[in-house]
Amino acid sequence: MRMSPAKSRGASTTQLAELLISRGLLSQDQLRIALQEQHSTAQPLDELLVALGFIAADQLRDILAEHFGQQAICLKNLVADAQAIARIPRQFARHHQLFPVSHDTASNRLLVASASPEDIVAADQLHALLDGQLQIVWRRAASEEIQAAIERFYDHELSLDGILQELETGVIDEASLGQTLGKQSYRHPIVRLVDSLLSEAIRQGASDIHFEPEAQFLRLRYRIDGVLRQAHIFHLRYWSAMLVRLKVMAGMNIAETRAPQDGRIAMTIAGKTLDLRCAAQPTIHGENLVLRILDHQRGIVPLEQLGVSASQLLLLKRMLARPEGLLLLTGPTGSGKTTTLYAILAHLNASKLNIMTLEDPVEYALPGIRQTSLSDAVKLDFAEGVRALLRQDPDIILIGEIRDPETASMALRAAMTGHQVFSTLHANSTIRAIPRLLDLGISPASLAGNLLGIIAQRLLRTLCPQCKQADLAQADALRLFAAANCAAAAPVKLYRAKGCADCGHTGYRGRTAVIELLRIDPGFDELIANRASLRTMHEHAASQGFVSLAENALRLVQEGLTSLEEVARVIDLTELDGA
Repeated sequence: MRMSPAKSRGASTTQLAELLISRGLLSQDQLRIALQEQHSTAQPLDELLVALGFIAADQLRDILAEHFGQQAICLKNLVADAQAIARIPRQFARHHQLFPVSHDTASNRLLVASASPEDIVAADQLHALLDGQLQIVWRRAASEEIQAAIERFYDHELSLDGILQELETGVIDEASLGQTLGKQSYRHPIVRLVDSLLSEAIRQGASDIHFEPEAQFLRLRYRIDGVLRQAHIFHLRYWSAMLVRLKVMAGMNIAETRAPQDGRIAMTIAGKTLDLRCAAQPTIHGENLVLRILDHQRGIVPLEQLGVSASQLLLLKRMLARPEGLLLLTGPTGSGKTTTLYAILAHLNASKLNIMTLEDPVEYALPGIRQTSLSDAVKLDFAEGVRALLRQDPDIILIGEIRDPETASMALRAAMTGHQVFSTLHANSTIRAIPRLLDLGISPASLAGNLLGIIAQRLLRTLCPQCKQADLAQADALRLFAAANCAAAAPVKLYRAKGCADCGHTGYRGRTAVIELLRIDPGFDELIANRASLRTMHEHAASQGFVSLAENALRLVQEGLTSLEEVARVIDLTELDGA
């Protein structure tokens, strides 16, 4: 939509000029030149300022968004949403300078990027176009980014079936494809195929995307709720071109095929700003590629929303109330340790504290916290990094992982010198983390008195509320509940997974954390100092009200949140007495 020369989109020429001059982003001479150009071309002032090179488009977008109390969005690395584009005709989008970013069917919301979200006329006409069927969520975007997105995505087949049909009836020119990908064009069907697959994975809630070449075909699997699901099978001839596209996006060497590579992709998919960690691994059938999806919008979870019980939350807060000591999280890869650590840091974060982290890599940016990413480029490991952090006057330190004796020693030294230290450690349970620390060379005398506590964590899939089915517990299940001290009067009603369209016919939708908390009290410190056996430690913990992973998980089964089969898949139930 073009406005009169006297007006720039959303703000008058005078308002925009005063705003930019007050921030030192525009001089009076530059304004005079722009106004003279506007008089002859009748272009909006904001477009002219960008065209003349006086201000960057993204900088102007952010300033205007802040001025009008709006949220900004970058469309440069956008992956198109076919459902959203189908809602708004191309001509309408071009006329009003807007672009449909994503359509959330669950909330019935349409996310729309506009060069002027405050334009009431455009908003009214869009509501009329949609017959009031969708809630419109506006974001401010740069004008040229909107125009580029319209040219890029409209009039191109974005459905997976349509793209595959186009590929099957055409011939993939690898040479021209490389040139096309290098120019970041979105017209080639291979590019649209990759974008479509990424968008589909995000919509289904995938945490990882696996591209797995076999002898004659390419298998694509998504990890959803911790379990891999086969999504598609493609002919192997498409994989070479798809791999080139993904490597270009990740900044990897497309000529290197015999050595592992890592890369990273930052893009906007379905209205979400995401980081995708890319890892390529040579195999006998070609390069295997895995994308780990990091969603910044869901990375930080409040401590109260971790899924722990009220008593566990109170115990955790008591552990965090100690001003110094070492707190450890244990669990396998993908068990939510990072989410829990970030929730703890966000809970403790305050202007009076200096919180610093060492991570490999930094997954989510935490406001107000100094975060350092370890890499081979800076030749810094966790042990050396802790030494450097201790010279920065920290109050709280997060160490991504204790993986060697040097890091373990430095972490404990930091805890002994008046700091709160949080880290992760590979161990199967809270109590088994203690002999693991001793194996890393930590002396029992040093560990005793300096360990705040240990958290063991797993993630369990939750039953789909639409289709879960109730059954009476069998004898084996009743025996497990009795061993876990959570038996109820028979008959006990349990729920099992069935499957429906809402949950992708898996019977499960979403996940919840199940944890065990071990608070180290003076009695436990004595046991550590005397190298007590695991059985003795467990007996002492039980006398203090310790509840194990298995016991907590079985309570979730009794509450109908998950199934016994899911608990058995994730947690070892054989250690329960009588199991």
